[in-house]
Amino acid sequence: MDYDCIVIGGGPSGLMAAIAAGEKGARVLLIDKGEKLGRKLAISGGGRCNVTNRLPVEEIIKHLPGNGKFLYSAFSIFSNEDIIRFFEKLGIELKEEDHGRMFPVSNKAQSVVDALLEQLEKLRVRVFRNSPVADVLYENGHVSSVLLKDGQQLSTKSVVIAVGGKSVPHTGSTGDGYAWAEKAGHTITELFPTEVPVTSSEPFIKNKALQGLSLRDINLSVLNPKGKPLISHRMDMLFTHFGVSGPAVLRCSQFVVKALKKWNLKEVTMSLDALPDRKEEEIFQEIVKLVKGEPKKSIKNTLKGIVPERYLLFLLEINDIEPSEQGGTISNEKIRAFVKGCKQFQFKVNGTLPLEKAFVTGGGVSVKEIEPQTMASKLMDGLYFCGEILDIHGYTGGYNITSALVTGRLAGTNAALSAKNYRA
Repeated sequence: MDYDCIVIGGGPSGLMAAIAAGEKGARVLLIDKGEKLGRKLAISGGGRCNVTNRLPVEEIIKHLPGNGKFLYSAFSIFSNEDIIRFFEKLGIELKEEDHGRMFPVSNKAQSVVDALLEQLEKLRVRVFRNSPVADVLYENGHVSSVLLKDGQQLSTKSVVIAVGGKSVPHTGSTGDGYAWAEKAGHTITELFPTEVPVTSSEPFIKNKALQGLSLRDINLSVLNPKGKPLISHRMDMLFTHFGVSGPAVLRCSQFVVKALKKWNLKEVTMSLDALPDRKEEEIFQEIVKLVKGEPKKSIKNTLKGIVPERYLLFLLEINDIEPSEQGGTISNEKIRAFVKGCKQFQFKVNGTLPLEKAFVTGGGVSVKEIEPQTMASKLMDGLYFCGEILDIHGYTGGYNITSALVTGRLAGTNAALSAKNYRA
């Protein structure tokens, strides 16, 4: 059988591409190497499926630090609001949560996946599961066919490569698509982990002094060699047995990777502000006043509640203050040092967990070689890319999935249109 469009990869962008091509009346085949389609969708948003984000397009692009600006044209054609309408048409009611994140009212990711699969059936899109692709074949500057690992060769007029990056490999993203892109002449920019926990060999990490402690609403920065912040994020964080994790850390992680590389460093300094709404001097004056008021009270009890207890004891210890000591006997220098620790506790980090443990892959098919309105390859006719294989990456919170669905929509629509013109 001859296809108008073959979509490789059944993740968010591939499902959207196959549906978009099917809606244009194309004969579409969706190929996935796994048994289950939409595995990344099913685990996104903690299994509730964060389908998109409702923030204004400007804001969404800010949350895609990896080439988000490339998506301006795409958003003008199919935006996050269009994604919301698309799902509502499929019968998936959505609700908005913090920071603009959109979830199905059912709180079940599977309901989203099922609605997409039903739509594929309605549009008579053929689906091959458990069908790993060996190669994409090109002839005379045009896509010609897709070769499966079982030896089947499927001829087609267009191909959408939607196989994802290299992160979360248990969902099937193992980096298969880069070789097919390179064969068509594309540049793959260097791959690196983003949205990934950060590692440290600081003594307090090694001896697990803070392991399991989470701090809420802190401000975390990655510093350059001169001690100036490269980036700061205000969210929650968590201390682990290997380093630090949690939302603020995930967002800072790509800047840790880039700083290590840019300045050829073994370690980068991070700075943690546990009290981002208050000034250092104001906190210092307040503590001095409290101590004056009850000089015999132990410093631990005087400071109770300023930061979580485990963190308080840790900061007292590193500043050489005995928790049971009477407040009145402690020098102002020591109190100042403690306050500085609350506002800018600095620690060294030496890297991140590997790409396989990252939520998102940084790097990929260079967007300079992709048409921004169509997701078409500028180098090979009939070839389209969408989703995480592209060198576009964002923070977690519905931004990557938004990018995947928007690029998938454009790739599928235009692959179908180019196939029709190719027939003529």
